[in-house]
Amino acid sequence: MTDDIITKQNGTTLWITLNRPEARNALTFSMYEELARICAEMPTDGSIKAVVIKGAGGKAFAAGTDMTQFRAFETAQDALDYENEITRVLTEVDKCPLPTVAAIHGACTGGGASIAAACDIRISSAQLKFGFPIARTLGNCLNAGNLARLTELIGAGRVREMIFTARLMGAEEALSAGLVSEVLPDEATLMDRADALAQHLAGMAPLTLRATKEAMRRNREALAVEDSDLITLCYMSNDFKHGLEAFLAKSKPDWSGT
Repeated sequence: MTDDIITKQNGTTLWITLNRPEARNALTFSMYEELARICAEMPTDGSIKAVVIKGAGGKAFAAGTDMTQFRAFETAQDALDYENEITRVLTEVDKCPLPTVAAIHGACTGGGASIAAACDIRISSAQLKFGFPIARTLGNCLNAGNLARLTELIGAGRVREMIFTARLMGAEEALSAGLVSEVLPDEATLMDRADALAQHLAGMAPLTLRATKEAMRRNREALAVEDSDLITLCYMSNDFKHGLEAFLAKSKPDWSGT
């Protein structure tokens, strides 16, 4: 258990709050683990019928992984273990037997964006900033499963352009791209809408929802590819070590391609 993730049941809706507002809800390894546990142990007895995930603090859904943890990486296996864990966590979010809604306010980047993408429905405030600015910041990469999920949502061309340019997608573009289904004017309105949407989902046939999301997940997993060489290429590079320290020092990295 960790206080960095708070769960609260309101009626038949379980609210999951990413709760590190001082770090814009950047996810620690223990937070990833706790989120996976919550999703894996979700009851299907009707006591909970829908799940909403949100961020605390009024500024971010989640601003990626807590990058200080990457300083402990020394071997290729460290990187592979990390990406395997990310895959496991996102798979548990995907496999959650109940409908999941990401209520996204503010920054939603890196690991936070991956979690939102793994939810069934995404709605946002007008303040949304969504993306993976890793080509500008760290020089690491997304694993193939993560890229497949994003491609399913917004298309290969848009995924490439977003990652290659390291730009963040705003709310109106996210709406037109199909990444989010609704944009609300502010955080308070967003949370009210998330609550109403969860209550609406609670009235749907639960087995229909469960079967649909699981079939779609299996369709994507059928296209799984080997990517350990690509993960090792990035995480074991001089660029990643330099990019990490430059980011933490709030300076601009000087990429070498090695």
